[in-house]
Amino acid sequence: MNYDRLGFPIPPEFDRPADQSSAPAAAAGRTRGSRSGPGPAKRIILVAVLLGLIIPALVAPAVMPAVRLGVMQWSLERAILREGRGSLGAAIDDMTRAIAWGGPLLEKEPVEKSRLLCWRAMLQIENGDPSAALTDATQAAAIAPTAVQPQRVMALAHVIRGDADAALAAAETAVELAGPGHPEALNHRAYIRALVGRGLEAALADIETALEGSGEGSPEFLDTRGFVLHLLGRQQEALADLNTAIDASQEQRRRLLLLSGHVTDGELAYRLRTADHGLAVMHHHRGLACLALGLQRQAEQDLAIADKKGFDPSRGIF
Repeated sequence: MNYDRLGFPIPPEFDRPADQSSAPAAAAGRTRGSRSGPGPAKRIILVAVLLGLIIPALVAPAVMPAVRLGVMQWSLERAILREGRGSLGAAIDDMTRAIAWGGPLLEKEPVEKSRLLCWRAMLQIENGDPSAALTDATQAAAIAPTAVQPQRVMALAHVIRGDADAALAAAETAVELAGPGHPEALNHRAYIRALVGRGLEAALADIETALEGSGEGSPEFLDTRGFVLHLLGRQQEALADLNTAIDASQEQRRRLLLLSGHVTDGELAYRLRTADHGLAVMHHHRGLACLALGLQRQAEQDLAIADKKGFDPSRGIF
């Protein structure tokens, strides 16, 4: 069996005769009845190649936005799953893929791209790379200048890097962008002031205003006030706030457990991990207040719980 240059077998009736004397007759036959163009198999191959080149060129522009959106959404879901499991490096890779595949879609939605960059920045912080986080947050602020979240992330990154002035400036900008009296922004500025140990009376005023503006107040706000009161030496008041904050947060965590079977395991793990980090911070703060009050056993218990739940200021869990 002979094969053509594309590797396909040449049927026997097209084999060259071994008897050279028949060559003239064969040549005559080709002149009279055969065609010089490609056979049916080659024409099919040619059409397939052309379709393979033309159809994608026509269809790709229409389907690529859907493909990009699908890959981006899949990557974000994987990031949630991996962050919930504590696989921070993998979650960062997922976020990077999501942002890259978002490409032109995110260019039309700068606020959404800014949000994703801030999400990745927070992962960078927890993964021990505040410089990378600062790069992401700075880019997020550049593409969405009126967004508050990039400033908050920058403030946290600056705290870890030991730049108190920059941290306070970013927290101040966040309050200005959020508008006067915004509870979340005021709570954030109060906490940044507490973390760097500056303007504690102003921090207390911030969190008091935030609590007034949020109605009953959240456990996170009470934790901030408790921490500020501890730093101001008002330990009994601090302990009262921190007790309330921890009790409320534990109740929230119990309610999260009721979601089992109603949300994906990855989403539940993500929420529980966030709740545990919040409790880690609160237990640490209460441990400090208990130490100041001479409640050694309670302090040791709280600080041990904080460590178990992941308290680590170098990774932004403070």
